Amino acid sequence: MWDRATIWSGFTTTLLAAAAVFSFVFGAAAFLIDPYDSGRSPLKLKDGVRPQGPRTALASRGRDPQFTGAIFGNSHIQLVSPEKLREQTGIPFVSLIAPGSQPKEMLLTLDWFVRHHHDPVPRAVVIGVDDTWCTPDPALPNDRPFPFWLLSRSLPEYLGKLMRYEVIEEILRRVGYVLSSKAERARPDGYWDYESGYQGQGYATQPDLREKLEKPIESGGGNVDGPFPAATALEALMQSAPAQTKLVLVRPPIYISGLPKPGTPGSAAEAACMRVYTEFAARRPHTVVLNWRLDRPALRDSNLFFDHTHYRQPIARLIEADIAAAIRNLD
Repeated sequence: MWDRATIWSGFTTTLLAAAAVFSFVFGAAAFLIDPYDSGRSPLKLKDGVRPQGPRTALASRGRDPQFTGAIFGNSHIQLVSPEKLREQTGIPFVSLIAPGSQPKEMLLTLDWFVRHHHDPVPRAVVIGVDDTWCTPDPALPNDRPFPFWLLSRSLPEYLGKLMRYEVIEEILRRVGYVLSSKAERARPDGYWDYESGYQGQGYATQPDLREKLEKPIESGGGNVDGPFPAATALEALMQSAPAQTKLVLVRPPIYISGLPKPGTPGSAAEAACMRVYTEFAARRPHTVVLNWRLDRPALRDSNLFFDHTHYRQPIARLIEADIAAAIRNLD
């Protein structure tokens, strides 16, 4: 007759073996189903993903071969329309923005896009270089969750992160999306107009919110003496992109009261950051910096802003025209 220790030992062994088998089966199923359409699965399933947040949709959109131009950044470049850029340049653009993201996330997304576009190669890349790109911190800190594992170069890292509860939920949604002929697909070009969200919060009508626009804010990034690790990382990454890929760096606009005053630390930081990216643009072929941090008539109209750094559609149209002209001039 078996003693209690033997029974428990056998039970534990069986339980561990069952858990190992389940983990293997689940991991294999998750890899094959490819819940976020990362393209790692050997199975050719349905293109695109169901409607979801932009972060987890980046893997699918960023490898889509129909797009040879891409916009990278956060909400400070979000209103720039890939469709409008396509109309003016003939280049099919995708918006690979993620609100609240910083250089670490944007650089990884850019790396993903470049790695997945060998034929055809990327024709144009647009990056919103806001104040986060001026940080002196070599760690390029980020303060919001981001699926780094989903865009990782490391297959083991990707496989390890598939063992997550939210992935289980997404697998079920993915299966429904793949099997249904009526399932809605997330917008392939990734464009997301945030105006309705701001209007819903009263930014367009509440007097106190309009009054806040007239109060100065700190801008420029605060980094006068360097280093500028984001610029260094971008230059290194772009060496893996074709030399003919056009690169447009956009210093996104802020409302006039947010522009740093001449002679202030903010002005010195703004100039230092601009200088670093301008020098990079001078070194790399087919590269230009568009500075929208200047005193322009549109930046004096409070009706064209929701807050100091989030502008409305009329300004987005002006930025798009500048980007399109820059791309054409880089020929």
